[in-house]
Amino acid sequence: MTKPTEPGQRPNRRLIAAGIAGTAAVLAAVYVIVGPHGNTDDTQSCALEMELAEKAGPFATGEVAAFRPAERPLGLSELTFNDPDGNPVSIGDFQGRTILLNLWATWCAPCRKEMPALDELQADMGGEDFQVVAVNVDRGGPEKPKAFWKEIGVSRLDYYSDASNGILKDLKAKARATGLPTTILVGPSGCEIGTMYGPAEWASGEAKSLISAAMKTKAE
Repeated sequence: MTKPTEPGQRPNRRLIAAGIAGTAAVLAAVYVIVGPHGNTDDTQSCALEMELAEKAGPFATGEVAAFRPAERPLGLSELTFNDPDGNPVSIGDFQGRTILLNLWATWCAPCRKEMPALDELQADMGGEDFQVVAVNVDRGGPEKPKAFWKEIGVSRLDYYSDASNGILKDLKAKARATGLPTTILVGPSGCEIGTMYGPAEWASGEAKSLISAAMKTKAE
């Protein structure tokens, strides 16, 4: 004799299956929104920087051949550090301007080597539309890095700092910093255009051409 089905047995199985399917769908949606590395997918909000990255790509040659245009630009507006007066400032405060964000320290030999070129780049291209933002991450206060700048004749760069190394930790969490120096070209919307790991000759013709290409807007 066939054993009768217990009341509610099959409906419960259907509910369980539906619940599992629903959970999987939610997890899939979260993965798409957050991304495989836990970073916010800013493809839509960073549409301008996506276009600028594509324009800059062909100019990553010579002295800036290691520059990596962003395939999925990250929103960096919330990254914070201290301004020349020691007050908190964020990437979002530079909105509307293209910036070259450089993280450096006096104990980093490649950082020291490229600093004069960054100063020259600011002298040649700095203005309302572009600025080099060099953020020092020394832990011992501003005396040593400022003395180093004076020693090598840096005069065009504003002194930004983050003794807590919070900005470096935040970028590592976004998989955008592996060490020093790390330099990120950031667009007018506060999103990444591309990243350079390691030093570069930022006063070179190739570097200036790359930055100029990345500063072209959709209207152009």
